[in-house]
Amino acid sequence: MPDLIQEGHVGLLEAAARFEPEREVRFSTYATWWIRAAIQDHILRNWSIVRGGTSSAQKALFFNLRRLRARLSKNGEPMAPGVLHGKIAEAVGVSVNDVALMDSRLSGPDMSLNAPMIDSDPNSSSERVDFLVDGAPLPDETVGDSIDTERRVRWLRAALSVLNERELKIVRARRLAESAVTLEALGEKLGISKERVRQIENRALEKLRRALVERHPQEAMGVAAH
Repeated sequence: MPDLIQEGHVGLLEAAARFEPEREVRFSTYATWWIRAAIQDHILRNWSIVRGGTSSAQKALFFNLRRLRARLSKNGEPMAPGVLHGKIAEAVGVSVNDVALMDSRLSGPDMSLNAPMIDSDPNSSSERVDFLVDGAPLPDETVGDSIDTERRVRWLRAALSVLNERELKIVRARRLAESAVTLEALGEKLGISKERVRQIENRALEKLRRALVERHPQEAMGVAAH
């Protein structure tokens, strides 16, 4: 109540500053509107921690929603929410979504994120905010990683051009396939020993490393790590 009185006083001061006697309007009548507007604005701003719309239509909806809902209900029986919201929206001049949102705001109080979660476990010290934490990477991190990956793939594809056909086949089978082929299986397929496959693989990887260092010296280590 003291807050409302104070806001009313602010409205009275505003009326005194704006009052024009030459318009031949009683000051009490003029001040009433400013006092009411100041009190209504205060109620609308402080009803919820979530700031709502302050247009004239939103104010009318806020202060008349319950009255309109009661008047539109027939014989004391509540109407379907969709139909009721549609009629209220038409009466106030706002969208149905605005009515549904305001109705939900007026139907439930604000709830602190630090409220304990006692419903699931009385002995738990968890708070509601604990369940809002998302361990997924931030959007900018995801985009950055995607750009880096695409760039490194382009670099690696260009570097592979320095390999001959057999080196490329071995690198693809050993390093770029979903499941790496064993040295023994690859040696049998190529008709060489597994030790020879190992030597060709090491030589091919060294050629790739040199190609990457020559073209992108600062990023070569990052590509090699992936």
